[in-house]
This record gives sequence, structure tokens and C-alpha cells, in this order.
Amino acid sequence: MENLTGHFLIATPQMPDPRFKEQVIYICAHSKDGAMGVAINNPNQEISMLEILLSTNIPLPEGPLPPVYTGGPVEMESGFILYSADRQIGSGLAVTANIALSRESKLLEEISKGKGPKDYLFLLGYAGWGPGQLENELMDNSWLTVPGDSSILFHTPDELKWKKAARRFGIDISMFSGIVGNA
Repeated sequence: MENLTGHFLIATPQMPDPRFKEQVIYICAHSKDGAMGVAINNPNQEISMLEILLSTNIPLPEGPLPPVYTGGPVEMESGFILYSADRQIGSGLAVTANIALSRESKLLEEISKGKGPKDYLFLLGYAGWGPGQLENELMDNSWLTVPGDSSILFHTPDELKWKKAARRFGIDISMFSGIVGNA
């Protein structure tokens, strides 16, 4: 199987896990040892960016604050920042040449000062798969895979990301049938 780092996983209507219904996962790492990604269209209704910044004693930026996303069901108390790599601050995982992932609070401080990356999502938790697990879910038609797209990541309303990520590649996900084959 090809390396899916930098790709979207789009949950199909056949997704058996209700936590991933209509979710778009951005894969940040994929190898023979497993995969890790974050849900990019699941705003967290329980906690706000204001609460995150106040709890970490990071100064509040001017202007409106973005939502906090539920990145997945693993380590939901851990914060992650998925961001455009136009500005490198500290160490982060380079997902692609243009997108990186970090857990560093220094990056959040720079964002609050207006010195951070142009685009970012703040997420709590991530989605993870052990060796072969994601590949099995792909064979069960739980996910579609398409190349990632920064305009969908950062500039598409959350409620449209699921359909738009699929539509960009000619797929009407709402019409996706339960009868799917593997080539």
C-alpha cells in the first residue's frame, strides 16, 4: 500500500464507527508501524480556544478566536497544532512541504502574538491505527483516500469539508453506495 501521509481519509457511509461519521481525517504519519491523523471537520462543542489560552497562561490575541477541534479519540487531553509551514517555529513534524504538526506551546504563544503561521487548526486528540489496521479499514470500504488539500484544511467551512474533499476528486460522497469493489 502507498504511504498515505498528507492524504485525506474520508469516512464513507459504510463507516461502522459512529465517532467517524462524515469525518475527514488528515493523515500526518503512515508507515508499516501504523498511522496517525487528525479529524479536521469536528469542532469541539465542549471547550473553546479562550479556555485553552487562559488555562495555559498564554496572552489572548486580538480578534475572534478559532474553534478547537476534536482531532480524534486518542489522547483527547493533548493539544496539537496543524499548520501551514510558511513559518517554522520550534520543532514540528513536517507532514508535507507545506503542512506541519506540532505539540509545542511556543507555537501557540507565537500565534497569540500574531507571529505564527498564516493558517492553523488547534486540535485535542488524534486518530491512530496500529500496524495493518488502517489498511484493513480501507479494504472494508470504511474510508476513501484522496490527496490532502490546504484550501480544504484551512479555508473550507467545517460542515462542507466532508463533501468538498470528495467532490474535488469527482466523488459525490452522499451518493456513495454500499456496493463498492476493490480494484
